[in-house]
Amino acid sequence: MPVEERLGSSIKRAEQALQGAKLAALKPAGVTVPQYAALYVLSQNPGISAAELARRCGVTPPTMNTVLANLRDRGFIERTPHALHRNVIETRLTEAGETVMYAADKRAVRVERALAAEFTDQERESLMDMLARAAALLDSVRPE
Repeated sequence: MPVEERLGSSIKRAEQALQGAKLAALKPAGVTVPQYAALYVLSQNPGISAAELARRCGVTPPTMNTVLANLRDRGFIERTPHALHRNVIETRLTEAGETVMYAADKRAVRVERALAAEFTDQERESLMDMLARAAALLDSVRPE
């Protein structure tokens, strides 16, 4: 099958372009795309575990541990044992983390709005539906 006929290649190209645009937008805020994603998810889910954070950000647990170590070293997050389940470490944004997350989010939202503006409302809805169908199908496919 020629590469130009492969949906995966087109999806990957769009994803790479989105990541590149976000990386450029986030650079002045001083965070990478994975760091921003972690900060954003943490802002919506204070106390979430690293494993769940990795799932929601679409990265492996070892990658998330590296991201979290970098964010902790910069004073953007704090990690403390859960009050009842000592083997669970809760992760929360610090005040500095909230500040950088909001600054980064303003920049990331500009990229998302520019992308959304390229499509009509109906096109956006159709695209989101098609991508959700593609993800559901691919999640169900198991190699032989």
